[in-house]
Amino acid sequence: MAIQAGRIRVLKDGEPRDGAYVLYLMQQGMRSRDNPALEYAVEEANRLGLPVVAGFGLLDGGAHFPEANARHYAFLLQGLADAKAGLERRGIAFVLRRATPARAALTLGKQAAMLVLDRGYLTIQKSWYAEIEENFDGRLVQVEGDVVVPVEVASGKHEFAARTLRPKLHRTWEPYLAPLRARKVNHSADHLADDLNLTSDIDVSDPDAALAAMTLDRDVTPVRRFRGGETEAYRRLEAYLAGPFADYGTVRNRPEAGAASHLSPYLHFGQISPVAAALKVQKAKTGGPEDRAAFLEELIVRRELAMNHVHTNPGYDAYAKAVPDWARKALAEHEDDSRPHLYDEEALAHGRTHDEYWNAAMREMRVTGYMHNHLRMYWGKKILEWSPSPEEAFAVTLRLNNRYFLDGRDANSFTNVAWLFGLHDRPWGRRKVFGTVRYLGQNTLKKFDAKAYLKAVDELCAAEEE
Repeated sequence: MAIQAGRIRVLKDGEPRDGAYVLYLMQQGMRSRDNPALEYAVEEANRLGLPVVAGFGLLDGGAHFPEANARHYAFLLQGLADAKAGLERRGIAFVLRRATPARAALTLGKQAAMLVLDRGYLTIQKSWYAEIEENFDGRLVQVEGDVVVPVEVASGKHEFAARTLRPKLHRTWEPYLAPLRARKVNHSADHLADDLNLTSDIDVSDPDAALAAMTLDRDVTPVRRFRGGETEAYRRLEAYLAGPFADYGTVRNRPEAGAASHLSPYLHFGQISPVAAALKVQKAKTGGPEDRAAFLEELIVRRELAMNHVHTNPGYDAYAKAVPDWARKALAEHEDDSRPHLYDEEALAHGRTHDEYWNAAMREMRVTGYMHNHLRMYWGKKILEWSPSPEEAFAVTLRLNNRYFLDGRDANSFTNVAWLFGLHDRPWGRRKVFGTVRYLGQNTLKKFDAKAYLKAVDELCAAEEE
């Protein structure tokens, strides 16, 4: 099937120039399959009689992406090793430059007939693509492969809540929920490494060795629970649909039930296509209509609401701009309320509070890089309750989120943290500290087997720490 026109943005028009290859900057869609930008590059390369080169820009020392650490880099490098192998099987070269994504694209682009980009909605991603657009003097095309419905197609404004975006997505998603055929690569890039000196600055074939050679924050360690890469992402999805998915609609909010897909890290790093995942869910032999609808609500509606938020609100990472006026006013009115418990960031990070269930959730996050969505809400609301001000609570929550979660530093991260403070929500009954912002208390823990969750966390962390 043809790549939908709504996914394609021509940033610089004109005929491709004389070049040795078509360059695809594979910065967001780190996979060799189900990747619209990659398939577009293959189509163009076949038309021009050229091979395809997939480029990637990587800097260590935290300069590549703010707040990234050894945990994130390990997962990323594992994914790049897998993607590289998949690309090379198709006759596509993979070249990693020790540079920003923009500089990598512009350097590799000097010998390219044209350049194909992914989409990205965070400020830092937009800055890369803006630099490329300003400095690349050839045909430049951007192709959306990170969401089901391209953000501008779904909505042209900042959406108030899921209920306002949901009908727009339902009306528009059918033509985008279509399988993507892998194009045959007519001209192999196998010879380019020798002919044009297209060798990588970092060999990702051995991700452990690559990680060991990098300068970065190693206080947050890689995890065993999740291994990066498209192969693992699709394996997890298949295993999930063959088993736990059958009860998703009824037990998805029970952290101890094992009904979560754990796909969020793979979606964050672009190691699995949301379209491919949605199609597999629709065709799953397990589960019923309720399970499918609930899963697609999270995968498409909630995730793409987050994309809408960060795309249309450049201040998504700042309390004063990310949190709506009514919520900031409500919280400000109660900032001087007494708080029986106050904890600083260090105590929170190490799970040293009076709440054993909160501590367990924080331990799961700190040790394994993951926490169930239902507990993420409770976890974040308690930080607001235990902080001297909402501004400090917002900053601490975002730092902990981005530091420890494998899926941190994502559009979902920024949006979910802002939700804790009132984004995409409405006023509720007034109470201390929270004002009219939604409160979550101990009743949240009564909706699942909290003791079983404590045991599960002990087992998960023991497996990491042995």
